[in-house]
Amino acid sequence: MYPASKPQRNTMSKKNCKDYPDDLLSREQEYRRQGWWSGEQLQDRYETIVSSRGENLAVVDNRGRRLTHNELWVASGNLADVLANQGVCKGEVVIVFLPNWVEWQVALLGILRMGGIPANLPIRIDTDNLRYVAELTGTRAIITTKLHSSTSTRAIAFAAAELCEHRIDILFVDENAHSWGKIKDKPLPSAPDVFGLDHIMFTSSTTGRAKAVMHSADTLAALNLTFTERFSLGAHDPIFMASPLGHSVGTIHGARLSLYNGAPLVLQDVWNPGEALKIIKEHDCVFTAAATPFLKDLVEADWKDEQPKLSSMRWFLCGGAQVPMELMEQAKKQFPKTFVTLLWGMTEGGLTTSLRNTPAEKTITTAGVGLPGLEMLIINPEEEQLANGEVGELVMRGPGVFIGYYGQEDLYNSLLTKNGFFRTGDLATLDEAGYLRITGRLKDLIIRGGVNISPVPIEDALSSHPNVSGAAVVGYPEERMGELLCAVIIPEGEIPTLKNLNTFLREKGLPKYHCPELLRIVEKFPSTPAGKIRKAVLREQIINSTVTKNGDA
Repeated sequence: MYPASKPQRNTMSKKNCKDYPDDLLSREQEYRRQGWWSGEQLQDRYETIVSSRGENLAVVDNRGRRLTHNELWVASGNLADVLANQGVCKGEVVIVFLPNWVEWQVALLGILRMGGIPANLPIRIDTDNLRYVAELTGTRAIITTKLHSSTSTRAIAFAAAELCEHRIDILFVDENAHSWGKIKDKPLPSAPDVFGLDHIMFTSSTTGRAKAVMHSADTLAALNLTFTERFSLGAHDPIFMASPLGHSVGTIHGARLSLYNGAPLVLQDVWNPGEALKIIKEHDCVFTAAATPFLKDLVEADWKDEQPKLSSMRWFLCGGAQVPMELMEQAKKQFPKTFVTLLWGMTEGGLTTSLRNTPAEKTITTAGVGLPGLEMLIINPEEEQLANGEVGELVMRGPGVFIGYYGQEDLYNSLLTKNGFFRTGDLATLDEAGYLRITGRLKDLIIRGGVNISPVPIEDALSSHPNVSGAAVVGYPEERMGELLCAVIIPEGEIPTLKNLNTFLREKGLPKYHCPELLRIVEKFPSTPAGKIRKAVLREQIINSTVTKNGDA
């Protein structure tokens, strides 16, 4: 069923964590000695691939747009020249604000080739958050398109640039055509001065504002290298990616992984499970990574072909939230030729999956084992390591873990243990074989459809409603989306409906995906002596409650 695995490095576990020194400099030297960090830039590696396999397919999307490696190299070189001629300099941040089109890959490679720092964002980000991350990172330019479906990406980009205090140039791309947006007379931003910075990605935080996650060429290459080895991937193993390239899953395991191996990247812009099955078959796609809704939709999609669903696909990595055991069982039956494994990871790095020799029970009940080189520990609040099976906070360090938060150094340092492990904020257990089981989250983030959503801005807006005395937003488990947004309110006067609240949120400027799907009414919140809402307790109360739903839609 599967080709023979390539030789793999040993996966780190608690028993050999001592092999990696605690001081950062010595640990980085060890990463180089072990071969995790080579210092090679992705664009340089890809140039070598182009010279030997230039006529092979590099990237194709569901619009029919396709480029060979030679064509991708030429197109990205042209874009690099366009950026440089506009005055964008080496080391400056350029945001890629594009859908899953061939042009996304051209933009990524072009930015890297001119020495810029790519920063990727999902196409559905709103103006205020685009402005925030642009100012946080000192963005010099935004690459976008004028319109995507019903979304005016042009208007969003222009509005964000207008609000920024520094100058941002906007480049519109359409196949090989480039045009610059109107430039305001503002001071130029300062380029990031971070040694080794190669790529910035964004992830939500409990403050409601995005964190700018910094990766080096080495940390991202370590993730690509270990995925390549673990899943026996190569130049002739097409990668299917319907996950947004603007998110870390699409960027790391789609865009950058395909460039790393010179493998075809097969993109789907707007999700449609029936179409996805046809695209995967047409291009003999071997590998994908996606959130729970993608897996559930593929399981439930109609399929009349003689071959089973996903017959070419060897690996389906499913992450973003806890995946129901029943769904995993259904997937095994529906996709008999595909190894489906849970994927745990963060934009900050890490990553765990099951292996081919993983016991069947563990493929369903755990998130697998860490990628080679990844160290994981479970600790208590005093940073003491807990025994196998004990629940505590998961901490990690390794060659694929990020190098910091841009503009938020104090936050980054506060999340490191004295031995340099990064606090993930997840509650988990590890067994004697290194299998990870996520049991909950210390943080309040809600993972809906694989996307991290902070409840803070939603709660702030709800609290300003005239008929709301108190508000909290929690994640409510749901098979397809992983979690739904559930608004829990203490009413004041007339009880508002869910529709009324969501209309209010939209009028407040919140995006549609911040609108709750569920509403629950309570008389009071469980709280700490200091008055802070105990979110974990509240969530359990809501889930276990038999009170009639009020206002669900």
